Formats: sequence, structure tokens, C-alpha cells
Amino acid sequence: MKPYKILIIEDDPVIQSELEILLRGNGYTAVSVKDFSKVNDTFRAEDPHLVLLDIKLPNESGFSICSQIRSNSNVPIIFVTSCNTDMDELNSIMLGGDAFITKPYHTAILLAKIASLLKRSYPVQQNEQLVYGATVLHLESSSLDYDGQSVELTKNELKILYYLFKNAGKICARRDIVEFLWDNQLYVDDNALSVNINRIREKLTGIGLTDFIKTKHRQGYTV
Repeated sequence: MKPYKILIIEDDPVIQSELEILLRGNGYTAVSVKDFSKVNDTFRAEDPHLVLLDIKLPNESGFSICSQIRSNSNVPIIFVTSCNTDMDELNSIMLGGDAFITKPYHTAILLAKIASLLKRSYPVQQNEQLVYGATVLHLESSSLDYDGQSVELTKNELKILYYLFKNAGKICARRDIVEFLWDNQLYVDDNALSVNINRIREKLTGIGLTDFIKTKHRQGYTV
């Protein structure tokens, strides 16, 4: 299994270097933004598993960068910053940040938070498959097989099916699935889960698998 890649968006060269050393020493791949006029380009090019983000940055604030990332990605974001007011923390939450750690940070706490978010966000980054009836969920390739046909899944679609497969035969409450998908429920519109479920159903119907995910009125979903 390849190591998780963490993108550091921090303009202080000393702190940037310290974070790189800390992360690499704990088995992660660490990359840092060098050109702060092209943060989004770097993010897209590196496609990290997690982002460490400062608030006070050249060109634009960390809040703005967080908002832009959240417009098309659910990658975990940890704010690591010297800004320590309640409003700073609230803004980080409302814009989709997953954690807020103030400088000077305790390395053990930062590493624990990183490990926790990665485990929660990527529970399926391993060579594994789940079988339920005639369906096979391939975690490494992010795909589902049924009756000789296969369909590719997005990260969120895979995580939803992973959760349902792991709880097969049980009714999974919507709030529990949302909490499993996204750490910060304040950021997520409940409708986002419905949209993802509908997309999964359309894909499964396309390979002849109908009525696989069942809706239990006012309770949740089950397979």
C-alpha cells in the first residue's frame, strides 16, 4: 500500500520544513506548496489524501483556499494556524475544515488527528473486497461487480457502499452514514447523501442490479 500523501500549505519555511520532517518520519509522503499564486494548481496536481492549511498566507487566506478545495473535493483539511480566536475556529468549521489546531502545536496531537482523519476518510485503502450475495465490492479498484459486469465508483460512492456492506442486513441511519462520510455535519447538506445514493442506484441499475439499496422510511438505508 502506498503511503498517504499530505499537502502542506504553509508559508513559513521553518514550520514548513518541520512539518515535512515530522510527516516523513512517521511514514507519510509530504509535499509543500512553493508558489502561493498557484495553490489550487498544486492541489490538483498532487491530489493529496489530506491537507494541512494555515490561515494567514500570501495572495489569499487559508479560508479562501479551503472554500475553493471544498467546491470539488472532500479531502480532509486540518487548519494549523496561529489564529486562535473562536471566530477563526468557527469560520474553519463552516467552510468545511475537519480540524483546527493552533500553533505552537503538540506534534503527538497533530499526528493523532491526522491518523484519525485518514482512517475515517480512507477506511478502504487496502487490497480487499467485500462480498454480499452475487455482488463484489472491490476496495482497491473502487468498483463493484455483478453478474459478469462491473461499474466504477467515486470515492464517496465507494464509502457509502462500504458502510452498507459492512452493516448488511441492518438499517443504517442517514445521520450515521453522513457522519461516516464527512467529519463535519455542519458543512454537509443532508441532500448530498440523497444525491450520492441516487447516483449509486443509477449505476447499479445500469448493470442489472435493481433495488439493491433499499430505503426504510424515516429510518435510513439497507442492503
